[in-house]
Amino acid sequence: MSAPVASTSTAIPAFDASTLSQVNADLAEATPQEIIEWAVDHVPGLYQTTAFGLTGLAATSMVSTLSKRRKQPHLVPLIFLDTTYHFAETLDLAHAVERKYNAPLHIFAPMGVSNAREFEAKYGERLWDEDEDTYDYLVKVEPARRAYETLGVKAVITGRRRSQGADRAALQPVEVDSTGLVKVNPLCRWGFQDVKDYIDMAGVPYNPLLDQGYKSVGDWHSTVKPKDGEGERSGRWASNKTKTECGLHKDYFAMKRAFEKKQREADRAAADKARGDDEVGESSVDMSKAEAQEAKEDLTASFSDLRLGA
Repeated sequence: MSAPVASTSTAIPAFDASTLSQVNADLAEATPQEIIEWAVDHVPGLYQTTAFGLTGLAATSMVSTLSKRRKQPHLVPLIFLDTTYHFAETLDLAHAVERKYNAPLHIFAPMGVSNAREFEAKYGERLWDEDEDTYDYLVKVEPARRAYETLGVKAVITGRRRSQGADRAALQPVEVDSTGLVKVNPLCRWGFQDVKDYIDMAGVPYNPLLDQGYKSVGDWHSTVKPKDGEGERSGRWASNKTKTECGLHKDYFAMKRAFEKKQREADRAAADKARGDDEVGESSVDMSKAEAQEAKEDLTASFSDLRLGA
């Protein structure tokens, strides 16, 4: 069965700064359900990216209600990024939601691996500790970009809220990132209790870990229960209290360039070692030419990726 897509009959042609400002002004007092309905009717290529946290689950339920009211299949397909380190409870929940709402579920894992054992054989046993940015790129950023390319995604519904703080404190209902991807944040004005009340009222299935004291559930190796008085997402990255985002909502081009630069440096180090050079960097490669080539590759990649937002 082909995945449903949003109607394009009244699609907004482009989200330039002026249009975006007007859209957010129009949605300033809208309910989450109204924002979702607006997105379904006006934004083509609409999907929902979700790790099945409470806010994402509430949005999925609202999409289901709208779909039933219109007597249509679930209107916004789901994208789930399987890092290979999710709790078993999260994986079970993903499939329970797929069944309950008859929602198309697209799962994307890190390139070339299907489980944690294969990931660690390729990248090391504790990459999340040794190089967080590379880890985030491999398990979230690259799979997400691959999902967008594969599925033709132009816009996503997210589970971000202002009350989660940090970079999310000033969220608007609709944003556009550096790649041109439209991000719809229907529950941006709700607090944690608002979301939990909706979940309970609507009978939405949720992660049983929440009943054990967790509030934001990510990978098992980095998620802990928040302490009394700590913020909702404080337990998301146990070893890094300053971290607030996994990479999906950071500058994609910057993360891509940083990852590719590290890969090139690793390749050069391996080449140096194979030649028997004593120190990395003592190769016969003309570094000025190499750096020029890097810049050219970065620029080419950026233009290529920008086409995703066309």
